[in-house]
Amino acid sequence: MMGLARPALRRVPDIGFWKLCGSGTGEGFTPIPNTGVYAILATWPNLKIAQKRIESALIYQRYRRKSEESYTLFMSPVSARGAWSGVTPFKSHPSKARGPIAALTRATVNPIAALSFWRRVPDISAVIGQDPNVAFKIGIGEVPLLHQITFSVWPDTEGMANFARKDGPHARAIKAVRDGNWFREELYARFEILESRGTWHGADPLEHLKAAA
Repeated sequence: MMGLARPALRRVPDIGFWKLCGSGTGEGFTPIPNTGVYAILATWPNLKIAQKRIESALIYQRYRRKSEESYTLFMSPVSARGAWSGVTPFKSHPSKARGPIAALTRATVNPIAALSFWRRVPDISAVIGQDPNVAFKIGIGEVPLLHQITFSVWPDTEGMANFARKDGPHARAIKAVRDGNWFREELYARFEILESRGTWHGADPLEHLKAAA
């Protein structure tokens, strides 16, 4: 369905920018594909339309029928910079909401830098996995090894910023990216979480954040 769903997705009314992505093994932050976990990212005119189309569109219904489990996050972009496939997919709407907040990074890795990039990934994955603030995280991608996306959810901007700025594997990897020109294209976006539906490993990983809010 990763290939055959593309024509059907193009025909979904109101859908904007969209991508079908696979994932890596474990939490996704590995170059080894996980054939059991896939992600659909799509933009919509507003929340009401997004909810309606994801519920009623035949291709989404088909995915759910063939899945053991599905999990959907509805989000509103609060900041975005960079490009994805040559376009700017997210129109940001600044918000004063404190959290929870999601962070998405997407990059096209220069082939000559791919080995250096993937050498850094296990250390970063270990650190983010140990961070008590991160509520949800996954690594996905359009093309194995070269088109990579990281997605994570945090209770607030402070917790996310602390992880990004503190010295460690992540900060050193960012410096290496800049010094070595590893990426041909980059996009960084933050989102306000509006709603979650379904389960991930039997539960909603954001349930405790909702309770706190």
